[in-house]
Amino acid sequence: MKRIVLILMALAAIIPATCRTRVIEFENPSMRVYLPDSAIATGRAVVACPGGGYTHLAKDHEGYDWAPFFNEQGIAYAVVCYRFPQGNPDLPVSDASNAIKIMRDSAEVWGINPHDIGIMGSSAGGHLASTVATHAKGDYRPDFQILFYPVITMDKSYTHMGSHDNLIGADATPETELLYSNEKQVTDTTPRAFIVFSDDDTVVPPMNGINYYAALHNNGVPAVIHIYPSGDHGWGVTDGLKYKAEMQADLRAWLKSF
Repeated sequence: MKRIVLILMALAAIIPATCRTRVIEFENPSMRVYLPDSAIATGRAVVACPGGGYTHLAKDHEGYDWAPFFNEQGIAYAVVCYRFPQGNPDLPVSDASNAIKIMRDSAEVWGINPHDIGIMGSSAGGHLASTVATHAKGDYRPDFQILFYPVITMDKSYTHMGSHDNLIGADATPETELLYSNEKQVTDTTPRAFIVFSDDDTVVPPMNGINYYAALHNNGVPAVIHIYPSGDHGWGVTDGLKYKAEMQADLRAWLKSF
């Protein structure tokens, strides 16, 4: 695998002096890895998939800007800039699952626990993350999932139609829609999940997350879902969410729960 590896020390403008980080850039898949100060590293890691309807990437507020939150907790963090489907849904799925495999293959060198690597996604990136969580096998399968206002289903009655059409096509067969409707792909081996929505989300109906949570619960998979009163869609780690402090507190608590 061709890689570009750049190790940069101490992004002082972003990471506090007490939490120095190393940043590693990869090519194929395009991925940026933020490793926490080894003095506080827990061995846990998270791979993030920004949203963008499978046509672009909100890679700052749904990607890179999350690095301090995780690194300050001693968690390694990576953002994968996956390829867009352009008629082939395997492209983004393979990039995201390969990012998990890279983290696992690098575990010894980077001080990561290979059995504590999660995937995170927002909006369409949440669909990608939940696709990897429900479809990937072996070393490509994450150990947990963090989903922000995720597209989950390809059911036209409540999916995000832009994500549907860009991923599998406007004329997708019912069989393809079923395959990528991740609430229908949950088993008792699907990794545990943290799911977040705003009640007034008009872009991706919260029912995406509710049905996914129900499928996880019904299969005995540990999961939590938080639906905040307002915030609409696409807030990422910005102050656009009135309940940002509560959301981050809920996520910290969940991460400490296992």
